[in-house]
Amino acid sequence: MSRFGVMGSSRLADAMGRFSFMDAGIVSRTGLALCGTAVTVNARPADNLMAHKALQVAGEGEIIVVSTGGNTSSAVFGELMCTTAAAIPLGGIVVDGAIRDIDGIKRLAFPAFSRSVSPGACDKDGPGEINVPISCGGVVVMPGDIIVGDGDGVVVVPRDAATEVLALADAVFVREEKRILEIRGGDLFKSEIDEALRKKGVIK
Repeated sequence: MSRFGVMGSSRLADAMGRFSFMDAGIVSRTGLALCGTAVTVNARPADNLMAHKALQVAGEGEIIVVSTGGNTSSAVFGELMCTTAAAIPLGGIVVDGAIRDIDGIKRLAFPAFSRSVSPGACDKDGPGEINVPISCGGVVVMPGDIIVGDGDGVVVVPRDAATEVLALADAVFVREEKRILEIRGGDLFKSEIDEALRKKGVIK
């Protein structure tokens, strides 16, 4: 699992054909990276009953991924829940919606990504679902998918394709390292750029 975190979100997105990454609205709130398998939550807007239950269901190192049905003003996760999550310890949380108590979450050194931050609270009435397919950040997330989040954003590696994606990411890494060595050796510009421009008639 740690190798996915080392690869980083951008390299993994490249390995998946520049797909399977969450939209730019899902951002880190604590500046801490995360990497782990997904426990998914489908919550009713303005309700976090199943997010609370997910704390009991999720195991050490796992990532809770929450869909809020488009709600961005009612926080489904805050310092109290985070205190539990950090004690387990979970690997982090990703919410397509709001979280709150950011200062407290930072003090707990807990990786947290969300679409918004809001002081508003949630009901605990349900209904909701755990470990079902959800949409988070415009990407389908299945239970057990590998979630990697860092300063560039969040990617979702389908669990059934994990081995293949890691091999492709390794290949991307090798190409990047080769190019870095070329640049350091004085080859600053890729010849393919001018070749592409010539084909398009932009330059001769």
